[in-house]
Amino acid sequence: MEERTRAYLRGRFRDYYRRASITPPPSVEAREWGYIPWSPGPNTRMIRHRSVLDIGDIETFLERERPRHVYYSAGLYDDPGANSMDEKGWQRSDLVFDLDADHLPGVTLGEDSYAEMLATCKDALRRLLDFLEDDFGFDDMEIVFSGGRGYHVHVRDDEIRHLEREHRREIVDYVRGIGLEFDHLIETETVAGLGRETPTERRTIRTEGGWGGRIHDRFVDFVDELLSMDEDEARERLQTFDGIGDGKATAALNAATNNREAIAAGNVTVHTAVAQLAERFADRTVTAENAPIDEPVTTDTNRLIRLPGSLHGGSSLAVRRIPRDELDDFDPLVDAVPETFTGHEIRVTVERAGPVELGGDSFTVTDGEQSLPEHVAMFLMARGRAEKEKESGV
Repeated sequence: MEERTRAYLRGRFRDYYRRASITPPPSVEAREWGYIPWSPGPNTRMIRHRSVLDIGDIETFLERERPRHVYYSAGLYDDPGANSMDEKGWQRSDLVFDLDADHLPGVTLGEDSYAEMLATCKDALRRLLDFLEDDFGFDDMEIVFSGGRGYHVHVRDDEIRHLEREHRREIVDYVRGIGLEFDHLIETETVAGLGRETPTERRTIRTEGGWGGRIHDRFVDFVDELLSMDEDEARERLQTFDGIGDGKATAALNAATNNREAIAAGNVTVHTAVAQLAERFADRTVTAENAPIDEPVTTDTNRLIRLPGSLHGGSSLAVRRIPRDELDDFDPLVDAVPETFTGHEIRVTVERAGPVELGGDSFTVTDGEQSLPEHVAMFLMARGRAEKEKESGV
């Protein structure tokens, strides 16, 4: 990044912070603060181990320093400005989850557009919220668009803030489905066998809530899909599963046809073939419905996380809090564009042409010097795709 570009971005970040109203996190005085300035060269340096006593009023600090990125700690400390973690005196930490589109299954870097990546990430966010709200019952949560390629969720329920790393790891494993054992989701009772192919144990999976409910719902949907097909098509579909030939496919289809209500009630052992099929849906469900969070972020009680309301120096988009009931309507490529950067054009030299989706518009920029809407130009400059040009008369 050239010095003219860096100076321009830093100056416009200051203009944004002059107008912005920044709401700090709760217990602001107990948190560590850190930021990355607009330093020259390819390397970035984090200035951290600061407290609000060191940096002063947050809004005044942001206007004065105009940082490229600004963060605060998930952890709360006795002395947040101390230079070592041991000296800080850890009290407790928010439980923080980070979803980054760069690392999501289903995202192909270099092929998926920015908008497509963010849409995939929002789907993953919805799955994460299902776990946090339905499975864990958390209600003190804050949802944040990171300003880059993902979302953060901050959980501040008092009963979990004291948890140390190993206990946070258990929550990570749950939402990721790591180590999930199908047998642990099953209740078993002995029944009288009615025939060679009828199990002597009735195995029932939970039909509501948790991983059991997710697996059950997916399996019942599959059974209903089978029953909607003609017989040959259904048998062919069943034989796509390893170890299921024509004989087992016929047996499973007959059992599903005759026992649809029992299967819907959670009985996955109406027939041996059905039982084997149901168990295979555990892995399929985990693959489809887990929340692919950035695991180290959640387990790290000392993690620094982006300040809502601040600007992301790699996109010039705002880090936005999202009310839970507004999530469906939230469009990061519209709602995170700062109003300060809209309404006029500036001249830049584009060095990496390509598509841009921002502010409700989709278009393709070409290489070379040109005038662009400022919010688009700033996005390209922040991402290293353009450099600032002198305006005419300058």
